[in-house]
Amino acid sequence: MSPSGEKATAAGVYDWFLGGRYAREADIEAAIASQRAFPVLARTVLYNRQFLQRVVRYLVGQGGRQFLDLGSGYPSSGNVHEIAQELAPGARVVYVDHEQGTVDVGREILAGNPDATSILGDVRDPEGVLNHPEVGELLDFTEPVGVLMIAVLHFLPDTAEAARIVRRYVDHLAPGSYLAISHGTYAAGARELANQTATNETYNRQVSESAYTRTFAEIESLFAGTTLVPPGLVLATEWHPEDPAHEHDDEDEASAVLAGGVGRVDPRG
Repeated sequence: MSPSGEKATAAGVYDWFLGGRYAREADIEAAIASQRAFPVLARTVLYNRQFLQRVVRYLVGQGGRQFLDLGSGYPSSGNVHEIAQELAPGARVVYVDHEQGTVDVGREILAGNPDATSILGDVRDPEGVLNHPEVGELLDFTEPVGVLMIAVLHFLPDTAEAARIVRRYVDHLAPGSYLAISHGTYAAGARELANQTATNETYNRQVSESAYTRTFAEIESLFAGTTLVPPGLVLATEWHPEDPAHEHDDEDEASAVLAGGVGRVDPRG
């Protein structure tokens, strides 16, 4: 917590790591403290943003024109609407965040964009989000929607409850929709794991949303009701890399702690 008593937010910390301009003093202090505990954390955050961007490009390539970004943070720094609307003008995007200040900034950023908005909502309240009037104005759930849960589910401590919440969103989606998840996972090496644990402890002391790490099996359970798109749940850097010559680097600690995958909603019955 900063000397002013203000607590950092996940949105602000994330924005600072991406070089944005919306982080407050408490956010910057928490980000720097976390970076000291795990020096490659900034690169992990960058990998997460790159994963999001690749996912959006992939979904647009599959015909996706509607996106619901849950726990979005600030809609800046190469975010969903910028990628989707560049490739498919008229693509519609709703950002959802539970911090009013973050939503207010988001609405300022998106002012004048009729196909994108930011709303106040909590990922833990699927009905509240899905029934929000502005969601209904922009998104047609009788058609495919890409639901993005990028670095948000690690704020839910109970895996079974997180899976139930995700399934409520999935059950609302039309066949041909997609669910994208990125999530912190455990590094393989003892030294990396110790650094990662110290980072989580530092982060959780200073940020209003506490983060929890999960195994690959636990993360994969969150995709229930969908069929994973090849190559399945993998390290986020290994999901559809842009460079055809990409090779995994076993020494890349920043890559080792972030999993990512995309599931497709198939016809029911």
